[in-house]
Amino acid sequence: MSELNYVSKETLEQMKEELQQLKTVGRSEIARQIAEAREKGDLKENAEYDAAKEAQGHHEAKIAQLQAIIMTARTIEAKDIDISKVSVLSKVKVTNLATNKTMEYYLVSEKEADLKSGKISVTSPIGRGLLGKVVGEVAEVTAPSGILRFKIEAISL
Repeated sequence: MSELNYVSKETLEQMKEELQQLKTVGRSEIARQIAEAREKGDLKENAEYDAAKEAQGHHEAKIAQLQAIIMTARTIEAKDIDISKVSVLSKVKVTNLATNKTMEYYLVSEKEADLKSGKISVTSPIGRGLLGKVVGEVAEVTAPSGILRFKIEAISL
């Protein structure tokens, strides 16, 4: 995970809070579960203990992943975004040329992506296809369903 992750200041703060929560409350909860399972006897045939140890491994992996994202995170402020072309943290209004349907996407980092709220990752097929395009340009996006063509209608913050 050596690539930079561009995020808003708010998202970086949320990630730091989540990391702190995982390191404190999360770790102590898993330690409590392991201790409870250990008290139940023979560890060789103790499914509860095995499950708690596995949960600990997943928890530590999540902490490591979040730390890596935070270490490579760079914040971008609205004043620094060039809206003459589609870039990370810009809002883009597009028309799907096959369906004539107009949509608006907010291009964000993978961590912030939420399709229900119109936030798509810059690393998604559509996000990658839109990056760098200007108003009036047609973006051809290779998606699992085939090639999609989007006309850039507007770019804003």
